[in-house]
Amino acid sequence: MGISVDIVHDGLAEQARPLVDQLIADKIASKLAAQDPTLWGPDAEPEASIRLSWTTLHDSSRPLVGEIEALQAELAGEGIDRIVLAGMGGSSLAPEVITATAGVPLVVLDTTDPGQVADALAGDLTRTAIVVSSKSGGTVETDSHRRIFEKAFTDAGIDAKSRIIVVTDPGSPLEKMATEAGYRKVFTADPHVGGRYSALTAFGLVPAGLAGADIGQLLDEAAAAFKLLSLDDDTNPALWLGAAWGAAHAQGAEKVILADTGSGVKGFPDWAEQLIAESTGKQGVGLLPVAVENADAPGFVTAGTDATPIAIGPDVDAAFMSTAGELGGLFLLWEFATAIAGRLIGINPFDQPDVEAAKAAARALLDKPVGGDEAAPNLTIGSVEVYESGEWLPPTASTLVDVLNAFLAAAPDHGYVAVQAYLDRLDDASAAVLRPAVARASRLQTTFGWGPRFLHSTGQYHKGGHQNGVFLQVTGAVVEDLAVPDRPYTLGVLQHAQALGDGSVLAEHGRPVLRLHLTDRAAGLVELTKAVQEVKR
Repeated sequence: MGISVDIVHDGLAEQARPLVDQLIADKIASKLAAQDPTLWGPDAEPEASIRLSWTTLHDSSRPLVGEIEALQAELAGEGIDRIVLAGMGGSSLAPEVITATAGVPLVVLDTTDPGQVADALAGDLTRTAIVVSSKSGGTVETDSHRRIFEKAFTDAGIDAKSRIIVVTDPGSPLEKMATEAGYRKVFTADPHVGGRYSALTAFGLVPAGLAGADIGQLLDEAAAAFKLLSLDDDTNPALWLGAAWGAAHAQGAEKVILADTGSGVKGFPDWAEQLIAESTGKQGVGLLPVAVENADAPGFVTAGTDATPIAIGPDVDAAFMSTAGELGGLFLLWEFATAIAGRLIGINPFDQPDVEAAKAAARALLDKPVGGDEAAPNLTIGSVEVYESGEWLPPTASTLVDVLNAFLAAAPDHGYVAVQAYLDRLDDASAAVLRPAVARASRLQTTFGWGPRFLHSTGQYHKGGHQNGVFLQVTGAVVEDLAVPDRPYTLGVLQHAQALGDGSVLAEHGRPVLRLHLTDRAAGLVELTKAVQEVKR
């Protein structure tokens, strides 16, 4: 059916029209397709010159298809048909969308929660191979997963090196280590593609293809879309999508609300969230993507002047625009549009200057003894310990409702609330109800992210984008922890350090942070959800 963009909001279409005309006159689409690094100004040119190979991956990734299919056949011949993916950010989000859309199983580990990792370990290891996917080769979460699974295979009497497949950039520490260790296969990806644009590189294709998705078809869809996306005329949907985002941002609508309306693509908003937030959220500007449950969700149907609701799939009444198409084409459409929006907003869409701060803070905490010098909670209410950063909590607060009322009162008009759940996204899945509940209570745009995976997604925007967010961290007690082999910390300690590290960086940016620690996860989530429903703002 091809790819398309439909802007149904007359005012937004009128604002986008002159921008589209200028983009056509400047031949931006064809220059982007030809990988012109000058499109974002001289300051961005050095980075852009080594980050634009994503535009032609539909051709350059073709040789991978046969390699992946051959390895899948080998594994199947050995009775190995359960694929676990250890990866963060673009290394996990794209494969998850590809496999979910194709209807094939993939176990995704983009967490440091010991319970969720233990669930993955509890699967049939005799049928399991793990794809360890890290662009830098030093991602702490992914390295921890590799160590844990390698030990588990060995303890089960399985030759671990025959079950570990690596995807990384050439020359990374992981490539060197994997080669020396004799792991089953090492795929090196194009180093001239950033992680969030890597859906059609080895990072997206290897785990998805091994899991059984038709990756050749995905590349065919992207190839067909590329012909349209490289045109300098107003039939090019990427020009309209990028121009609409740029025009909306200029009018104060710095949030884009993403709802699937029956596209047939599973989980696309989560992938698009990472692409947009990391690409545009910097220098105090950018677009905050808000992935919501459906087109009837709070935030979508209640979008104010600070937000643009976008349907992924057929048009619906509340949407200002919609996009449609096959998954391979949609990947490329949204990547082109994001790069174009970056030009219009005036930022470099290929760097992520604020991502490292939270990682450094977490590493510093890991260097301290367990327990360290962490402050005592401000309050303990039932199964919830309350920790405040930012001096917004009044001394009279005595209930969770009081705490939440004070926290949301610290949010500015047209700001946003980020709910960050450092929990098990399978066993603690009910935490996701907090997003619509907080959105209703606050009447503000509200995001929801599972920690630490959101650190590789919206985490960049939180520090680099519009500084009008307030941050609700939810952490939980660990009942059964998992040791990380040959490391001085457990997964539970790492998860806790990541939450505290990111919270400290947000507080240093002057943002209100509320951490609610659940001493009993199930009971605490019930208490928290009930309290949110009683909030009045």
